[in-house]
Amino acid sequence: MSRNVVVDPAFRNVSGNQTGFHVWRIEDMQVVSIPAEAWGKFFTGDSYIIFSSSPYGAAGGTGVKNGIHNGRVEQHLHFWLGNETTTDESAIAAYKSVELDEHLGGTPIQHREVQGQESKRFQAYFKKGLRYMSGGAKTGLSHYVEDKSVKLFHVKGKRKPIVRQANTISWAEMNKGDSYVFDVPEEGKVIIWRGANSNRFEHLQAANFADILKLEHGNSDIETVVIDDGQEQPGEEDGDLLDSILPLAQKSELQAAAALPDEEPGVARGKLKLYRCSDDSGKLILTEVKDGPLVQEDLTSDDSYLIDNGNFGIWVWIGKRASQGERREAMRNAQGFIKAKQLKPGTNVTRVIDGGEPSEFKTLFKKWKDAGDITSFNRKTSAVGVGRGIAKTVQTRFDAKTLHENPHVAASTGMVDDGTGVKEVFRVEMFDLVTVPEEQHGILFSGDCYVILYAYSDGSKDHYIIYYWLGSNCSQDEAGAAALRTIELDDRLGGLPVQVRVVQGKEPAHFLAMFGGKMTIFQGGRSSAFDGDEAVDVGIPTSYLLQVKGSSQLNCKAIQEDFSAASLNTNDCFVLVTPDDVIVWYGKGSTGDEREVAKTIALGKSGDPEFMFEGQEKKHFWEALGGKQPYFDEKVLKQDEEVNPPRLFQLSNASGNISVEEIVEFGQDDLIEEDVMLLDASHTIFAWFGALSNKQEQQECVRIAKEYLDSCPNERDGDTPIMLIKQGLEPPNFTGHFGAWDEDKWDVEELYAEAAEANNAPVVVTNGFSTGYSHSGSVPYSVLSGEEMPENVDPSKKEEYLSDADFQQVMGMEKDEFYGLPAWKQTNLKKSKNLF
Repeated sequence: MSRNVVVDPAFRNVSGNQTGFHVWRIEDMQVVSIPAEAWGKFFTGDSYIIFSSSPYGAAGGTGVKNGIHNGRVEQHLHFWLGNETTTDESAIAAYKSVELDEHLGGTPIQHREVQGQESKRFQAYFKKGLRYMSGGAKTGLSHYVEDKSVKLFHVKGKRKPIVRQANTISWAEMNKGDSYVFDVPEEGKVIIWRGANSNRFEHLQAANFADILKLEHGNSDIETVVIDDGQEQPGEEDGDLLDSILPLAQKSELQAAAALPDEEPGVARGKLKLYRCSDDSGKLILTEVKDGPLVQEDLTSDDSYLIDNGNFGIWVWIGKRASQGERREAMRNAQGFIKAKQLKPGTNVTRVIDGGEPSEFKTLFKKWKDAGDITSFNRKTSAVGVGRGIAKTVQTRFDAKTLHENPHVAASTGMVDDGTGVKEVFRVEMFDLVTVPEEQHGILFSGDCYVILYAYSDGSKDHYIIYYWLGSNCSQDEAGAAALRTIELDDRLGGLPVQVRVVQGKEPAHFLAMFGGKMTIFQGGRSSAFDGDEAVDVGIPTSYLLQVKGSSQLNCKAIQEDFSAASLNTNDCFVLVTPDDVIVWYGKGSTGDEREVAKTIALGKSGDPEFMFEGQEKKHFWEALGGKQPYFDEKVLKQDEEVNPPRLFQLSNASGNISVEEIVEFGQDDLIEEDVMLLDASHTIFAWFGALSNKQEQQECVRIAKEYLDSCPNERDGDTPIMLIKQGLEPPNFTGHFGAWDEDKWDVEELYAEAAEANNAPVVVTNGFSTGYSHSGSVPYSVLSGEEMPENVDPSKKEEYLSDADFQQVMGMEKDEFYGLPAWKQTNLKKSKNLF
């Protein structure tokens, strides 16, 4: 507690080392505690203060028990403003939040919440959802006095409902896309009205809310009546009751389903902007420091900063040595910034303290390192949180049984086993799969695509992974063929495999481990149909230079570089191979582990390789490379991979458009069979397909995953591996991110039997993604010139589905030029290219 701080009596029982959850309401300018049974209910005419304190790394919310915690705690302080609250009450809520913050030593993370635009963290506190009640303290209404009048509630949301009490009871307050609940206590009934376009999740939430109302009335005899849109049936008891409350003669006022979307659609974020805050002159001055991406070093403890993330929220960071005025005025100054920038009035504002940053804040930065972070297996992990700090106890044991029994370990390392399972390797040649001999496993060409089928056992059952690897110089057509063959292989195995798209240079840990430190990527490859008539196959040359990357056989690979001394780099090891010599070159900045890996690769080329250290090269080394040349000789600190806390997103097209919603503090219960989910695990994006998810959601998920990577404010790599997973077939490196995982939660056979009846459309591929076409996507020439056409392709206009690059290569001209030809010439050209 801070010294000499006068604190409101309502806050005196709250201390800095205490865990728990508290809600207060501003009543007649006083802070009044709200009992637990009323948590989650908010009067729209009032302002509230909400305090959540939990052990660091654990979820906060209504379920946190009150008590003293000896370790580190994470505290969040929210003030919530109803749409109809008075200016005085909102000012008191803000002022009292600062008072409580100072009472707790200035360490809580502060949030400003506005009705209808609450942060995901705030919504996650209330497992039964939020309920907005009309009125407030000024009206004399209370949480504790039962009101017998008829009320209309609007129910929205899939996982956690948001229930809003309508100001008036009329058809104009309603729409066909949602469900509504009428509370009629005098008649002993609760009526559920379901819009014609509402979905089953809204029906379920409306039913759950009806049960809550019955419990609140303390009368189990209250009857629940369900009336569907168009089935009001006047003349019957329930129909007449609804007509008396809501005259059916006025139903023409009912709005269409699309009139009120569930949530604003996600849009790509603009560049982050960082401002330095200063009050040295007696008034706040904001100085723009830089645009994103941001790094932790941009923040110094002597100052305060404001991060502008547009309508996605404003963050204020308070340095440890910032002035008291900057601390006290942070939230008010942020609100002034919102007005000046003409952002939405309800834009979320969050104030964080130096050293107490939440995970949502850290994800805004390209790199963030907390005190106590450790590194293992070349990944940064934290000693706190799901999957954090576990990898260090595993050493190099990655057998499948251990990882399936310890999914947190699998999640933190990205491994399902040690890579010693059974594998088949295929190269894509002329749009078909050709088996690669076992002695050539691990030899890949950058101009080719490969499909690898991997099988392993966890001791009780077999599991499969299909990787399709796309070389950096492969053609779009070959990438499409690789994805198509992956689907066919998946189908032959009964849909059991997990599918993983891998781009050269972004291979996940398990992919590298499969080749036991022998993966070598050469330039060239098989010629493609698009390489021209004079194209030739390019194989392994007689002399070549390999750059070695990796610290063990679990993550090692060698990449062919240009055969020149200019390709050397003081930070790495290289293997030079000629018909006469095999020489290992150790750069001064290379690590001992890298040198051992380079030595192993060289021994695979020759029984007696020669070893040379940078600066001690022999004459024949330079002669073999065509002479000594300048090369990169500055030592660079090797960065460990940044691993941020996992984030889960739900994709849905229930409203007719694809929408994306983040699920915070998630668990297995948040995976719903009708949905497609995206899990961002830093090193991998997992796309999870619910058994009953529809094809459009599946087809759009990879596009949305790439858009997500492109729009991340911390500049994520667009080629991050994307792993496709089916419900009931989740590998441990996925399940480990969900805490407790129940293998028997779903009846998989029953789910997929139901799915087969609902949707048996084939999945097709585009641009190397095995998840289907979007209307705006292109289709590979190999598919368009084949016999089987995707459903969304118009057979009379096949050429329209070619990408611009493919169109030029196939047709020999630009699209505009083609469509300028006479119709008969267009037809003849299409026939000659098998596109008619």
